[in-house]
Amino acid sequence: MKINKSVEDYLEAILMIQEQTGHVRSVDIAKQLNITKPSVSYMVKKLKENGFININTDGGIELIGEGLAIAKKIYARHKTLTDFFIKLGVDQKTAHEDACLIEHDLSSKTYKALCDYIDKEM
Repeated sequence: MKINKSVEDYLEAILMIQEQTGHVRSVDIAKQLNITKPSVSYMVKKLKENGFININTDGGIELIGEGLAIAKKIYARHKTLTDFFIKLGVDQKTAHEDACLIEHDLSSKTYKALCDYIDKEM
């Protein structure tokens, strides 16, 4: 499975929901990403087939292996970027939205430089 923005968005959403509620269902993902339940069902099936998630007997979804690693990486980027934008004076809603737009496309080199800057300057 190619890891693209869509896959990263799903994995990140699962992690975010897990942190917020402790339990993730397909309907939660649909609501979080503002997409249809059939779209979520299709992607959940693909994520499971590729070993990124498990589906429990009660229908709960949990990240595993590489899926968890990818989710943590993207979510860390999201939180770092959001916090940085807020420190620059951007309102929380806009900071969150802008972080979502660039978290996937920012190179590792630039992200590391940003983290180094934040650690040094802020």
